Amino acid sequence: MIEHGYTVSGMSCGHCAQSVTEELTALPGVAEVDVDVPTGRVTVRSEAALAEDDVRAAVEEAGYTYEGTASLIS
Repeated sequence: MIEHGYTVSGMSCGHCAQSVTEELTALPGVAEVDVDVPTGRVTVRSEAALAEDDVRAAVEEAGYTYEGTASLIS
Protein backbone atom coordinates (compact mmCIF):
# COMPACT_ATOMS: atom_id res chain seq x y z
CA MET A 1 0.00 0.00 0.00
CA ILE A 2 1.21 3.49 -0.85
CA GLU A 3 0.19 6.47 1.27
CA HIS A 4 -0.27 9.85 -0.42
CA GLY A 5 -0.92 13.21 1.23
CA TYR A 6 -2.76 16.11 -0.39
CA THR A 7 -4.06 19.51 0.62
CA VAL A 8 -7.61 20.49 -0.35
CA SER A 9 -9.23 23.84 0.37
CA GLY A 10 -12.86 24.89 0.59
CA MET A 11 -14.07 22.10 2.90
CA SER A 12 -16.00 23.11 5.99
CA CYS A 13 -18.04 20.13 7.21
CA GLY A 14 -18.55 16.39 7.24
CA HIS A 15 -20.53 16.52 4.01
CA CYS A 16 -17.50 18.12 2.33
CA ALA A 17 -15.28 15.30 3.58
CA GLN A 18 -17.78 12.72 2.36
CA SER A 19 -17.91 14.25 -1.13
CA VAL A 20 -14.11 14.28 -1.45
CA THR A 21 -13.89 10.73 -0.07
CA GLU A 22 -16.44 9.42 -2.57
CA GLU A 23 -14.68 10.97 -5.57
CA LEU A 24 -11.20 9.82 -4.52
CA THR A 25 -12.39 6.32 -3.62
CA ALA A 26 -13.69 5.98 -7.20
CA LEU A 27 -10.11 6.23 -8.55
CA PRO A 28 -8.66 2.84 -9.55
CA GLY A 29 -6.62 1.20 -6.80
CA VAL A 30 -7.69 3.52 -3.97
CA ALA A 31 -8.33 1.49 -0.82
CA GLU A 32 -8.85 4.17 1.85
CA VAL A 33 -9.31 7.93 2.15
CA ASP A 34 -9.02 9.97 5.36
CA VAL A 35 -10.07 13.64 5.33
CA ASP A 36 -9.21 16.15 8.07
CA VAL A 37 -11.55 19.06 7.35
CA PRO A 38 -9.96 21.66 9.69
CA THR A 39 -6.49 21.26 8.17
CA GLY A 40 -7.56 20.37 4.64
CA ARG A 41 -5.27 17.37 4.74
CA VAL A 42 -6.38 14.34 2.75
CA THR A 43 -4.57 11.03 3.11
CA VAL A 44 -5.11 8.39 0.43
CA ARG A 45 -3.92 4.79 0.59
CA SER A 46 -3.72 3.02 -2.73
CA GLU A 47 -2.27 -0.06 -4.37
CA ALA A 48 -0.17 2.00 -6.79
CA ALA A 49 0.95 5.56 -7.38
CA LEU A 50 -1.81 7.99 -8.35
CA ALA A 51 -1.54 10.50 -11.17
CA GLU A 52 -1.76 14.02 -9.77
CA ASP A 53 -4.10 15.06 -12.60
CA ASP A 54 -6.52 12.29 -11.58
CA VAL A 55 -6.48 13.40 -7.94
CA ARG A 56 -6.99 17.04 -8.96
CA ALA A 57 -9.92 16.08 -11.22
CA ALA A 58 -11.57 14.03 -8.45
CA VAL A 59 -11.24 16.83 -5.90
CA GLU A 60 -12.58 19.40 -8.36
CA GLU A 61 -15.46 17.09 -9.30
CA ALA A 62 -16.37 17.05 -5.59
CA GLY A 63 -16.46 20.88 -5.72
CA TYR A 64 -13.25 21.75 -3.87
CA THR A 65 -9.82 23.14 -4.69
CA TYR A 66 -6.79 20.86 -5.00
CA GLU A 67 -3.81 22.72 -3.51
CA GLY A 68 -1.15 20.04 -4.11
CA THR A 69 0.70 17.30 -2.32
CA ALA A 70 1.26 17.48 1.42
CA SER A 71 3.82 15.94 3.71
CA LEU A 72 2.55 12.92 5.61
CA ILE A 73 4.81 13.66 8.57
CA SER A 74 2.85 15.18 11.44
